[in-house]
Amino acid sequence: MTTRTAASRAAARHPAPLGWARGICRSAASPAALPAASLAQPSFRRSAGHRLLALLPLFPLLLLLALLPLLGACNADSPRHQEDAAAPGVTDDAIHLASSPALTGHASYLGVQTLRGALSYINHINDTGGVHGRRILLTAADDGYDPPRCLTNTQRFLIEGDVFALFSYVGTPTTMRVLPLVEEARIPLVGMFTGANGLREPFNRYVFNVRASYYQETKAAVRHLVRDLGLTRIAVFYQYDAYGFDGLTGTEIALRELGLAPVTRGSYVRGTTKVEEGLRRILAADAQAVVMVGTYEPSARFIRLAEQAGLRAVFHCLSFTGAEELARLLGNAPVNPVTMSQVVPPPRAKETPDLLAAAADYVQLLRRYFPDETPNTIGLEGYVNARILVEGLRRAGRDLTREGFVQALESLRDYSLGGSTYVSFSPESRQGMNQVYFTRLHDGQFELIRDFREVHPLPAPPPVAGQEALPGQDAPAGPDSVPGPSPESAPDSASAPNPGRTPTLSGGEQSPRTDAAPALSPAFPSASSPASSLAPSIAPSITPGSAEARS
Repeated sequence: MTTRTAASRAAARHPAPLGWARGICRSAASPAALPAASLAQPSFRRSAGHRLLALLPLFPLLLLLALLPLLGACNADSPRHQEDAAAPGVTDDAIHLASSPALTGHASYLGVQTLRGALSYINHINDTGGVHGRRILLTAADDGYDPPRCLTNTQRFLIEGDVFALFSYVGTPTTMRVLPLVEEARIPLVGMFTGANGLREPFNRYVFNVRASYYQETKAAVRHLVRDLGLTRIAVFYQYDAYGFDGLTGTEIALRELGLAPVTRGSYVRGTTKVEEGLRRILAADAQAVVMVGTYEPSARFIRLAEQAGLRAVFHCLSFTGAEELARLLGNAPVNPVTMSQVVPPPRAKETPDLLAAAADYVQLLRRYFPDETPNTIGLEGYVNARILVEGLRRAGRDLTREGFVQALESLRDYSLGGSTYVSFSPESRQGMNQVYFTRLHDGQFELIRDFREVHPLPAPPPVAGQEALPGQDAPAGPDSVPGPSPESAPDSASAPNPGRTPTLSGGEQSPRTDAAPALSPAFPSASSPASSLAPSIAPSITPGSAEARS
């Protein structure tokens, strides 16, 4: 028989409320108030076990509450989730863009012209109501065609600025430098004035190239030189940086497809006009054609020095060189053919309306907003880039987000720019156009080539010993000293213009050497660079888009 105390009999008659029994509420008699020694008693262990069992139904709810912040963070990392957030750089009445082109220095003509070409259209859009009631405003920060400055500008845009997208960057080494920032920030980068392969491969969701690539330009040029003109001794003169490497690589690939290789390679350092060492190598190899991957000042100096040294060859330049400025520097001086691949046709060529009808609008708007400027291919590229930018903003709608803008650009299929030019993107494709055009310097300007077979090397005037290389105005980066005769001479070649004599920089004659192999590497190690393509194509260069450029 069990004997119960008075307290136990009272507890049986008046049971504690459920909450108390489960230990949710505490009193002086709850375990927290008991001496530690009493916790070891069997009766308390049974009571604690009952409380834990009672809490089991609450565990799923507690676990869900703990995981909610983590689930939200994962979802926020999804690009499409960001559509629900307010877009940076977008206000009720403006869309803020940013650009880092070269506005001063040795490539300033390229940056200024692409910017003004783009602004000619953006100003027009702003003056006619904007895009869904918003004006397009552009902050343009000069980088002087210097990669570290471009990187600094872009970091400042992303950290200090309130920018919706990046637009109209100029140059391969500069634009390539900011790609990690673009990917990390998930900010669209549209309409770059460069055909670098590194902006196309590997695929980057946020990078939209409008123009054809350097690989396309070089492929088309090499095929014309080899198939139409029958030339096989092709050299490459390139800028020693990412741009030059891209053009060099493209040329090597194109030659390899035809069973050939560069007869030699020569290079120069970006930001200088010191082309003598690279020229020596090309003179010694007796090249029939030179593919030139540079900017206008060093390219002009190379051509003039080469002709003074007696080289007979076709000089072919890529679109980034800057046709109008190269023509200004060379004038009517070249005896040899100077050709250039372009991704848009000359704005005022008689064939252009059938190729790119929008060029007429560019000419008209440039006259309105920049009356002192002459229409040019670089500005036309910038104008086309701005057209694509604005069309993407229109399709994205009033509720503008970065992801919505990306998807709007992806929706462009055969978007017409008039004539035979169309622009197309897709979720898998980030290059809008593929056409490449060819021009030739004639009477101080570059004109469309209708039949490449009409381009033939011509004999250059015989070199004059002691002749000076170039007037000082063409070589601001350094003195125009004429190097002494090269120690190497060209190997015997059936195509040599003057058997028994090799052209030299000083104009002196050299006795032929049959045992000398042509130089295969430039003053710097060989590397790859952008190339071209055969398909005719018109693609705009990159230009900052905004009615008001702020620096």
